[in-house]
Amino acid sequence: MLDAVTLDQLRTFVAAADEGSFSAAGRKLRRAQSVVSQSLANLENQLDTPLFERTGRYPKLTPQGLALLHDARKVLEHMDGFKARAKTLAAGLEPELSIVVDVMFPMDVLTEAMGLFRCAFPYTPLRLYVEALGAVIQPVQLGHCDIGIIGTLPIVPDELSSEPLLAFHLVTVVSPSHPLAKLKKPVAMTDLANHVQLVLTDRSTLTAGQSFGVFSPLTWKLADLGAKHAFLKAGFGWGHMPLPMVEDDLASGALSRLRIKAFETVDTTMHMRAVFRKNDPPGPAGRWFLEQLHRRGT
Repeated sequence: MLDAVTLDQLRTFVAAADEGSFSAAGRKLRRAQSVVSQSLANLENQLDTPLFERTGRYPKLTPQGLALLHDARKVLEHMDGFKARAKTLAAGLEPELSIVVDVMFPMDVLTEAMGLFRCAFPYTPLRLYVEALGAVIQPVQLGHCDIGIIGTLPIVPDELSSEPLLAFHLVTVVSPSHPLAKLKKPVAMTDLANHVQLVLTDRSTLTAGQSFGVFSPLTWKLADLGAKHAFLKAGFGWGHMPLPMVEDDLASGALSRLRIKAFETVDTTMHMRAVFRKNDPPGPAGRWFLEQLHRRGT
């Protein structure tokens, strides 16, 4: 008998509980009170459980009815979500959105866009990876991710399309206790080469044998930007960091900015770009997400 329970019966049950009477539930559902009463009676027979006490002027939930009300709401919520997702899929929305983001991307911009995405596409599952260098490009090339947000790797393979999102400055920083911070003049490359440089690395094959922005033969290679940030503040070496991530440290004195003689006339802007396969461009959800990133980064 339980297999015969219908969604309409559950909606009637929830409406009667919420409205406080069968007549009010009928008005809400636009059906006669007698139809509501009969539907609830059939549901009680199928469940072999009384849901309402009918001895007073208004029906009152029984303990069993009160216990089952929460479950009825959950069933209806899941079904509403099921129908909403089916409708969006029929309209061409991606069944899932997978994104890989460069570790340098400003986290506040990403977080705000994610919050808006959750509200705009509540039934679209999202997978997010944070990587660096070639590990951002490779999942897109292989079809494991729909969209990549690149920055640390300036090369875009021919099979991918790209479009600009935002830009920010890179700064070279050290701990105030580091010997390089004691130098009063602009730092020369020979000075940098005498100290450990903290650099980002990745596990992909795209950057094997390559280096980007490395000026010292003494390097510590880190796959995590958070670890690099902490190690810089601890005085383990010097390195390049996105300005948005270290602005507070520079203001508080936790980090010092190095003036590098060779960089004084060089543009230190990092341009972040979205990449995707030319034969599989972003769908409605992916396009909306990229627009949010671009809007908040300008």
